[in-house]
Amino acid sequence: PGMSVIRKGGTDGDLVFRGAAASRLNILLDGAQILGGCGGRMDPPTAYIFPESYDRVTLIKGPQSVIYGMGASAGTALFERKLGGFDKEGGGKATLALTAASFDRLDRFLDVRAGNESFYAQGVFSAAKSGDYKDGDGKKVHSRYERESVSAALGWTPSKNTALEISGVKSEAEAAYADRGMDGSAFDRENYAIKFESSEIGDVLYAIKAQAYHNYIDHVMDNYSLRSGAAMAMASNPDRKTEGGRLEFTFALGEDASLITGADAAINLHRSRSGSPKGAMSNAYDENDYAKNALFKDYGLFGELTRQFGASDTLIVGARADAWDAEDKRETGATAGKERTETLFGGFVRYEGGFLDDGVWYAGFGRSERAPDFWEAINKQSEKTTSAFDRIETEKTNQIDIGLTYKSDRLQTFVSAFYNKIDDYILIDSGYVKAGSAVTVARNVKATTFGGEAGADYRFGDSLKASLSLAYTRGENDSDNLPLGQIPPFESRFGLDWDNGEWSLGALWRFVDAQNRYALKHGNIVGQDLGGSKAFNVVSINGGYRWGKTAQIAIGVDNLLDKTYAEFISKSGANVEGYEQTTRVNEPGRVIWFQARIALN
Repeated sequence: PGMSVIRKGGTDGDLVFRGAAASRLNILLDGAQILGGCGGRMDPPTAYIFPESYDRVTLIKGPQSVIYGMGASAGTALFERKLGGFDKEGGGKATLALTAASFDRLDRFLDVRAGNESFYAQGVFSAAKSGDYKDGDGKKVHSRYERESVSAALGWTPSKNTALEISGVKSEAEAAYADRGMDGSAFDRENYAIKFESSEIGDVLYAIKAQAYHNYIDHVMDNYSLRSGAAMAMASNPDRKTEGGRLEFTFALGEDASLITGADAAINLHRSRSGSPKGAMSNAYDENDYAKNALFKDYGLFGELTRQFGASDTLIVGARADAWDAEDKRETGATAGKERTETLFGGFVRYEGGFLDDGVWYAGFGRSERAPDFWEAINKQSEKTTSAFDRIETEKTNQIDIGLTYKSDRLQTFVSAFYNKIDDYILIDSGYVKAGSAVTVARNVKATTFGGEAGADYRFGDSLKASLSLAYTRGENDSDNLPLGQIPPFESRFGLDWDNGEWSLGALWRFVDAQNRYALKHGNIVGQDLGGSKAFNVVSINGGYRWGKTAQIAIGVDNLLDKTYAEFISKSGANVEGYEQTTRVNEPGRVIWFQARIALN
């Protein structure tokens, strides 16, 4: 609840949590930072994430941790794999999954693991493709895509509490976009990493974690590979290299306290080149030299102390400091060749207490400071000049979080709420009038956001479960006395699931309210408000059969009633030849899908 996705085409939408997107929401893949290259966010981190390749996804809400990097005012999403996992006897396991769906969608997935108590290996293959989908009115949306990823890991486990792993990932993709004049003809990623973890080391030094990684993104966008009608064929080829690492120590401070402390670093270089298609007689983009645009460096120190009081009460306190440095590597422009350095501070304090037998309540205050990212500092103008690089201030978030969770044999429920005051919020305004013309600028404003989420699961006997969730965020631009841009409306979900261990049936009803609070052309680096949006209801159903722990099949229908709708935050529809232009990029209409899954040990 509280998580939304900005629709641009058939794949890799930008994630939005509590109305915050992009660098306000840290996304880490096995602890590694990943950053795209497109100035228009054609390739956010989701363009390079294959979720099936990970064992778990964790969301940390708000600035309630300091150990995962700078900023993260909205939260941190962790995509993680488990290290090791084999006993002395050794063995292997494999998972194979196949999904087929409407609009020629076909997903394939294979995960093979083998090892013993000393060594292990893992290989993962993931591929997905789809044709253009249609909305509920039968209108075709420019949205076809193909994606493939191969990853491998080799690990050494000298003891049950120690693991050293080297890993690599290579992926490629192409995708059509309904919201702009270009498509993504290449999304290539190369990743190499080494990771070390050891726990239960001694009475004081309990655990050590260390890692280093290299991420390289090579992205090509053009107006001819996946569409027709361009008056002049052209391509743009940005790339980005990100390298970093972290070292983390956990200390046991007596029986009731522990300290996690360490350091992390990340350096990324953005370049670009453009020109005519490959093989052109002159100015072919792949024959041109790259031009450097920006170099960013961040070095951080962090510490997080946990102190328990009795059996149910816990105090957690964290602090973080970052040395941030940015260089405008462009050869021309208002800030060409300039360098900027900042020292950023963040921290939080949270108290967790027990109530009844199985409940936990919490209250926390967190502060984070975020430096402007590439899209804000390099890719946007300021109010006075053609570059915002040295004009926008760092963004400071001060947030209160409160909530509770409760579990019993039949009921599992949670409520969370937040109130957030933001100084120097970096607003992207695409309607700012300068020298008689409307341009897109990055400027600082004071802002307030507040809201929360609630959810409950209740079991009626052993097989039937009902689920309900609610999410709402309200945002205010206090400087301009306007609503804050790109805030999704109220959303609720109600699910009913029956599962007897062999057969299963399920239904999900999603209701999203109209959004009448908007600020035209205000928003973030992903998109700006286009106007109000209508409420909508979507109903989906599914069923399945399971053969023990080995095989499973499932079938379902998403958007059963074939509704035509669009998310408030989704991008505006572009004029693409052969497709009907819409106000926003509409969501898919009725989708029928089938999945088969086999797990062998």
